[in-house]
Amino acid sequence: MKAMILAAGKGERMRPLTLTTPKPLVRAGGVPLIEYHLRALAAAGFNEIVINHAWLGQQIEDHLGDGSQFGLSIQYSPEGEPLETGGGIFRALPLLGDDAFLVVNGDIWTDYDFSVLHQPITGLAHLVLADNPAHHPNGDFSLDDGKVLDGQPNAQTLTYSGIAVLHPQLFDGCSDGAFKLAPLLRKAMAAGEVSGERLKGHWVDVGTHERLAEAETLIKASR
Repeated sequence: MKAMILAAGKGERMRPLTLTTPKPLVRAGGVPLIEYHLRALAAAGFNEIVINHAWLGQQIEDHLGDGSQFGLSIQYSPEGEPLETGGGIFRALPLLGDDAFLVVNGDIWTDYDFSVLHQPITGLAHLVLADNPAHHPNGDFSLDDGKVLDGQPNAQTLTYSGIAVLHPQLFDGCSDGAFKLAPLLRKAMAAGEVSGERLKGHWVDVGTHERLAEAETLIKASR
């Protein structure tokens, strides 16, 4: 299975760090955020990685190269102008092939074991959901007997972690340009085509300086 790391975000809430450094290269515990993903993916048995980029993207290519330093093969999908999550993945589909692939947001930190996703999925998507963080208390979706549902009354909600396995058929009918992933997922949920699991381990959506500090605390504790 191939994997894609989403690394095109501008990280405006992380300024001034991200004025001169792309968000995935911001360091946590002395290591660029994206390197934690690359090392974890390599350890989990993934070896072909696609990375999209936009803001200061050449820095990402210059830093990571062809991936050989991580035991990986990295291909890049440059965007110029950001295409949002859905559009960015759609643009990269020719590099990802015809089978389901893992996708992970480049601006999260987690010790989740990616190897559990190294298996075929039934349906169009499989989402990893995390316990709701303080900054997102209402969550995104609910999980019922392995199925991910949207807008279920009185159901406990969880937060989409930014980790998923997606099938290229999820993007059938889409065209090149900027669009969000969430509407595609909700349509697939309505058709019963989205499975899910609850994340085991630590997870931080590193979107602010405060959450970067939270990730650094967890990283130091794990060493």
